[in-house]
Amino acid sequence: MVRPGQQDGRSSLLRGLSLLELFSVQDSELSISEMARRSGIPKSTTHRLVTDLVSWGALELGSRGARLGVRMFELGHLVPTQRTLRELAIPYAHNLNEVTGLTSNLAVRDGTDVVYIEKITSPDLQVPHSRTGGRLPLNCTALGKAILAFSEFGFIENVLAGELTRRTTKSIIDPVVLRRELADVRETKVAFDVEESQLGLFCVAAPIFAHHGQLVGSISVTGGTALSQAQHFAPAVRTTAMALSRALGQRPRTSRPMQVA
Repeated sequence: MVRPGQQDGRSSLLRGLSLLELFSVQDSELSISEMARRSGIPKSTTHRLVTDLVSWGALELGSRGARLGVRMFELGHLVPTQRTLRELAIPYAHNLNEVTGLTSNLAVRDGTDVVYIEKITSPDLQVPHSRTGGRLPLNCTALGKAILAFSEFGFIENVLAGELTRRTTKSIIDPVVLRRELADVRETKVAFDVEESQLGLFCVAAPIFAHHGQLVGSISVTGGTALSQAQHFAPAVRTTAMALSRALGQRPRTSRPMQVA
């Protein structure tokens, strides 16, 4: 039997979490009035929820309103898979950055997006569209395609059946074309993004595996626009991903992974 107030308690938790989702890079600090307007939660309730979140450390007060607190940063770094992957991968990402002279990135999948968990920036090339903690669609990033190609069959089919995101005029939004490209990625273990996520940039990525061939993420480098340049760096990215996979405990596969028509 649900006791009086229990349902309201769960509702308050979900409402509080929905307030945290309002923050972004562009909106790093929001007033209570703005949070109430965007969430549709009454202002008095929003004020109470913000007070609770500040008390717990999920939010902190700034000059114009509230912003995400340090407690969120601390908890984010405790997520087991991401933490282990990031801790082991940082030296590999730095080495890839030094060898290629390009920005190196490390990402994991969250829904139909990739989330950047590390980024080593090249002083000669700033990549403004990506940041640590940021996200981009799977279908128009090399990091995403490297992950998508080795994801579960059902998940791949759901992505292909859904609406594919267009970031630029060169983003692949035709499921037939994307399916064909994913087949190439499974064959070569390298994915390319040539101006698909941002004009003027290419990205080349490779998947990362852990125990028993479990897919855990991808690693990449980002540079200038030419496909020939991206292909030039493919061996370094693939070799780095393989070395990182071994460090994470991957064992050699005795058979090919799933086949996707």
